[in-house]
Amino acid sequence: MFAGLPELGISNGEDLKETLTNCTEPLKAIDQFQTENGILLPTLQSALPFLDLHGTPRLEFHQSVFDELRDKLMERVATIAEGKDEDRYGKLKELLEKSFPLVKMPSIQPVVMQVLKHLPKVPEKKLKLVMADKELYKVCAVEVKRQIWQENQALFGDEVSPLLKQYIVAKEAALFSSDLSILHNFFSPSPKARRQGEVVLKLTQMIGKNVKLYDMVLQFLRTLFLRTRNVHYCTLRAELLMSLHDLDISEICSVDSCHKFTWCLDACIREKFVDAKRARELQGFLDGVKKGQDEVLGDLSMILCDPFASNTLVLSTVRNLQELLSQDALPRDSPDLMLLLRMLSLGQGAWDMIDSQVFKEPRLLHSNNSLMRRELDVVTRFLPAMLSVLVDDYTFTVEQKLPSEEKTSLSYPTALPDNFNKYLHENRVACEMGLYYALHIAKQRNKNALQRLLPALVETYNDMAFGDIFLHLLTAHLTLLSDEFGTEEFCSAVFDGFLLTAFSSKENVHRHNLRLLLHLHQKVLPSCVETLVKTLEPSKQSSDQVKELFTKLTEKLEALKKSLPQPDEAPSLGLHPVKVPTTASTPTSL
Repeated sequence: MFAGLPELGISNGEDLKETLTNCTEPLKAIDQFQTENGILLPTLQSALPFLDLHGTPRLEFHQSVFDELRDKLMERVATIAEGKDEDRYGKLKELLEKSFPLVKMPSIQPVVMQVLKHLPKVPEKKLKLVMADKELYKVCAVEVKRQIWQENQALFGDEVSPLLKQYIVAKEAALFSSDLSILHNFFSPSPKARRQGEVVLKLTQMIGKNVKLYDMVLQFLRTLFLRTRNVHYCTLRAELLMSLHDLDISEICSVDSCHKFTWCLDACIREKFVDAKRARELQGFLDGVKKGQDEVLGDLSMILCDPFASNTLVLSTVRNLQELLSQDALPRDSPDLMLLLRMLSLGQGAWDMIDSQVFKEPRLLHSNNSLMRRELDVVTRFLPAMLSVLVDDYTFTVEQKLPSEEKTSLSYPTALPDNFNKYLHENRVACEMGLYYALHIAKQRNKNALQRLLPALVETYNDMAFGDIFLHLLTAHLTLLSDEFGTEEFCSAVFDGFLLTAFSSKENVHRHNLRLLLHLHQKVLPSCVETLVKTLEPSKQSSDQVKELFTKLTEKLEALKKSLPQPDEAPSLGLHPVKVPTTASTPTSL
């Protein structure tokens, strides 16, 4: 407990023990030890007996004085560090040399840690001693740990790894939330609110102003994104940069080439729309990437691969298409639409770009104004097909609002244009737009359009329609059509025509089916509920999450069944049965 005192020429318990062992008069030896090692203040000696008269133990007195002096010393250390004295760090290093031998002493340790905390560069020898001792490493300030981490990437990785895992678990839990609501979904929290999350704040604190640690975290995120293809790592990459931006950490923001682009995009995400002014700014950043800086595209693609960014871009694209429809304009003639598609394409290609290390933008428009074949097809074939589908929706909606005498025998189309189906399956940007079109028509409560589209979503590019983000949004949007689940036609279109086609091979789809049914079971046609319950019953191999959801569903259905009046429980009218006498003219049976 008192290790290190002899090194500083201060007596400890062992010295007292030795003195008492070798002395002939113990009381005099104790008195001398107290005098030599007590508070060296002459006027205090005459005052100590008064404390004895009041029954105050010497230990209590010395401890209170010690605590007061320690607090004053720690305040003084902070004052020296914050001052402008050119030799302030020299003074702190001198104090560190004197106090470090006592770092294991609990009462002195806070002083040593305070000195270490305020030294911008702790001597390497001391850092190694702290790092080698688990207890010291645990209690030292984050400012000291940063100096250790920047020279020890593996140790920093061990600290960061649990936080990254915690972040991903929280994001995935949000996608499987039991609360199905279009107003409170995965994309509802504002960017500022998301940056107040525990993991983002903790990482921001760990990094501080250290560019090297920031680069390490970015490298961890790229590596994990490549390993897992999990787009939530892209979200964290953007959130971390903007968290540092909020704190005005210019040391990092000024060296991150994506800062201004991310800042502008963050404003768009907040508004859930890319307006014309910000579109020009974003385009300026993309066009400003010079030769030799191509690696910046890798980071920009990660920023654009963030689901919150994709969500904003596709919502803006659908809105832009509606405006083109009202203006009788072609998609290729809209610069804003071309930019949105360009950013969507860059974001969707993030994994391929980082994996291949070929940092070349899949531009929609080349400098010679010619379009690449694949992207040309999206603009000239898929988008016109999508516009024709929007026209069908608009025409049918207007038709339904007309007075009965003006209505025609127009029926809602049941088939989709061939090019629409083709590009849903072959092109990821087209597929993303097609999925958001499904959400758009569900929000419009357009039952006919949804029944027309759902079968086409069974086979999409890389099974994007069965991804958690889309299914999270779709199930929330379907709650707007809850009354339609009372018909066999709509139930069949949603479940048989789409959701049940992949539940047996994709457990996440199984979970989303159960989430939806758990929320809407009172609205769904009873005969369909019965069939769905049998179909969705978990197997032995099913995960605990699936089994838990199914148990909740069966409990709710059982409770609902008990709350409904039974057929044989007909309400009594208060009449008593009357016996009819049997006569020859009154047969008792037919």
